[in-house]
Amino acid sequence: MPLNIKDLAIKARDFDTGERIPDRYAAEHGNVVPELEISGVPEGTVELALIVNDPDAPLPNGFTHWVVYGIDPAAKTVGGQARGTWREGPNGIGQKAYTGPQPPAGHGTHHYYFWLYALDTSVSGEPTREEFLAAYGDNIIEQNRTVGTFSA
Repeated sequence: MPLNIKDLAIKARDFDTGERIPDRYAAEHGNVVPELEISGVPEGTVELALIVNDPDAPLPNGFTHWVVYGIDPAAKTVGGQARGTWREGPNGIGQKAYTGPQPPAGHGTHHYYFWLYALDTSVSGEPTREEFLAAYGDNIIEQNRTVGTFSA
């Protein structure tokens, strides 16, 4: 899976890359889905996918907080109050929903990667993060991410 970054961009409205994610987006403080701005979608994109993952979680593949497929390439935002025809895949606890940051107490600062993928095909079904990357890695035209941090 190549790391292609050209024009595709994703940005959180309420925090910049490398900044702390506001408490209201954390699991124990409201679990509100952050609003994410999308721009620079490359030509030939059939759909966008979004995966939020915490690689600092003490699990082999980190912890997946949100999996979203079928995002229209013309969408300017995802999450927050935005409504679209996208569908959610299972997160790290098997729910088809957003689960905000919740690192173990005393575990230090965790990094939350909001990966946006432009795909040249549609995603079938609702795969997990790992299934998606294995099955669709070769269909990624371009990808980019923003990263927020959070500590308990």
